[in-house]
Amino acid sequence: MSARPIIVIAGVGNGSGTRVFSKAGYRVALIARGPDRLKKATDDVNQAGGEAVAFPVESYTYKALTDVFGAIRAHPWSGQSKPEIRAALWNAGAGVWKRFLDVTEQDLQLVVDTNINGAFAFAHQVLQAFKENALDERGKRGTLIFTGATASLRGNVTTSAFAAGKFALRALSQSLNKEFGQQNIHVSRILTDLSLSRRTDEAAKKAFQEDANVRLDPESIAKSYLYLANQDNSAWTWELDLRPAHEKW
Repeated sequence: MSARPIIVIAGVGNGSGTRVFSKAGYRVALIARGPDRLKKATDDVNQAGGEAVAFPVESYTYKALTDVFGAIRAHPWSGQSKPEIRAALWNAGAGVWKRFLDVTEQDLQLVVDTNINGAFAFAHQVLQAFKENALDERGKRGTLIFTGATASLRGNVTTSAFAAGKFALRALSQSLNKEFGQQNIHVSRILTDLSLSRRTDEAAKKAFQEDANVRLDPESIAKSYLYLANQDNSAWTWELDLRPAHEKW
């Protein structure tokens, strides 16, 4: 394995994944639409002694994701050895929660770009990079992880668009797992529901922030991503469902 492998992360979230993988020795290529959050996430890693580089995109279209990988490959990464992409995380989200008759064509395009077009392009670039890697000590060439949600398993009143995208993303990850496992490439997904922003009741927000029994800690989720990347080829997880102890689901 490369002395300091690269993880490519699309979708910043709160930056926990970048910090956890950086501490584990990865260099981080961050792709996202929000330049401010992107800068903060990379600054946090670099100020802590890691190496993270921001690669902003205007959208998650197939072309935008394909083009940004050209920039990642061309970047002058530190070190003498050829940089190897050994892990990748598709964490991009499109939050469309509306009743069906309120969903617009623009909403649908956002869902399709994020969960299908962009995810396909991201996976295509990542898998091509993994195929160039030699087997590491765990018997793998790389790990590609998708972030899912409960909406990938069932629909609800306001999730006709959101769930359709998540169903598609789940099917993509399962298909790639079966196809590329034969080439010692690990494809997996984590199912997680993490949204503080949709909690409007202040008491519920306070409980969510302070009680680990009712919230998913972003740091714990990030450690689960790293756990998947560290699995050896004798026992690979495809789907990991993460929920706090007291969640009703």
